[in-house]
Amino acid sequence: MLAEIQVLPQPLGTEADHYAHVDAAIAVIEAASLTYEVGALGTTVEGSPDALWPLLRAVHEATLAAGAEGCVTVIKVAEAGAAEEDPTIAGLTGGFRE
Repeated sequence: MLAEIQVLPQPLGTEADHYAHVDAAIAVIEAASLTYEVGALGTTVEGSPDALWPLLRAVHEATLAAGAEGCVTVIKVAEAGAAEEDPTIAGLTGGFRE
């Protein structure tokens, strides 16, 4: 399964670190030891549904725990049916990479 998550905390960070709340969310993804790719407008993570669904919640909650006053989180999920193989980051983007 693939999931792309974009957190939109308010504010994005602190005066000392303008992206502190977003960075807290990315740190949760890094700690999960799954394949992931940070993009300009979101982060794509690859893994089993059992690994990803709790991770998505933890990422959202990490922005609030880091001090955000509120957070809107946008999630996109791609999963294949039983007879198909799940999409992968490399499979979807490999043709566009050098």
